[in-house]
Amino acid sequence: MAESITKDQLKQEQDQFVIIDVREPDEVANGAIENSQNMPLGLVIRNAKKGQIDDLKDKKICVYCASGYRGNIAADELAKAGFSAINLEGGYMAWTQ
Repeated sequence: MAESITKDQLKQEQDQFVIIDVREPDEVANGAIENSQNMPLGLVIRNAKKGQIDDLKDKKICVYCASGYRGNIAADELAKAGFSAINLEGGYMAWTQ
C-alpha cells in the first residue's frame, strides 16, 4: 500500500504538493480540490511509464480519487516509477466532509 496523508494534513501542507486528481473527467464535474490537475488513473500510469511526467520527479505529489482506492493505486505506481507520491486518505469524499 502507498503512503497516505489525511485531509487535515493536506490542508495544512497543500502548497508543498503537486495535487493530481485521478478521477475521470465526468467525476471532476462534481468538484475538485483547488489547484489540482486532472489526470485519470490510466493516464497517470501511462505517463509515468513513458517518462512524460518526469518533470514531477523532484516534487512531492499527492493523488486523490473519489474514495481513496484509485488514488492508492496511482500513488503506488508512481512510487514504483521513482516519484515521491502519497494518497489522500478517503479521497475527495473525505476532503469535502
